[in-house]
Amino acid sequence: MSQSIYGRIMNYRIGIRTQESHECLIQFSSIDNKEAGKLIGQKVMWKGEKNSIGGKIVGLHGKNGVVIAKFKKGLPGQAIGTTLELIRLKA
Repeated sequence: MSQSIYGRIMNYRIGIRTQESHECLIQFSSIDNKEAGKLIGQKVMWKGEKNSIGGKIVGLHGKNGVVIAKFKKGLPGQAIGTTLELIRLKA
């Protein structure tokens, strides 16, 4: 069995005048930039107190292993700084 991989939600994806609450920047502590490219297409799950919201990793952000995840619903502000779980699809 493989162990679960957890990441931290760093911030929403922001622009000069916009803030996308359904797109977040996520950093996995045990994954570097080379491995982060292999995570594109994998699913992630954020579990709050009352609900859970699923998303998908859609791209890289910079060169330090930070990825962009797009969620089905917008994440609440309380989600920033919390952890989420990576759900591996490929072996």
